[in-house]
Amino acid sequence: MASSLKATPWLALLVAGCAAAPVAPDGIDVPFAATGDAARGREVFVTREGGHCVLCHAVPGVEVAGNVGPRLAGVGARFSRAQIRMRVADITRVSPDAAMPAFHRSEGLTRVAPEYRGKPALSGQQVEDLVAWLSTLK
Repeated sequence: MASSLKATPWLALLVAGCAAAPVAPDGIDVPFAATGDAARGREVFVTREGGHCVLCHAVPGVEVAGNVGPRLAGVGARFSRAQIRMRVADITRVSPDAAMPAFHRSEGLTRVAPEYRGKPALSGQQVEDLVAWLSTLK
């Protein structure tokens, strides 16, 4: 069952099938899926069908890279999984003026094509896969 990040107060995050899950000021402690797979996370990062994060971010080992967003080398050493999860799911919770889209939020968005309204850009599993891979970038 896919979950979505709701526009709720800072200390509550509604996850499908759960009661309110704790949210730290800069992290989401409760995963959106049971486990994440780093190999699939790399695919989410580089593919158009995934997050296509490579359009804006550069990481070691990925040849084609953007230069709009920050370089992500060492992101796994700088941030916890909860902090990475928050930044992937909804960067606006940490940086309200960020150009990066909210990849796991579906409510409160205004510029969404009708066929995508109410659907997050990444599933909970894709978010966890991406978190697993980004966490390996020490």
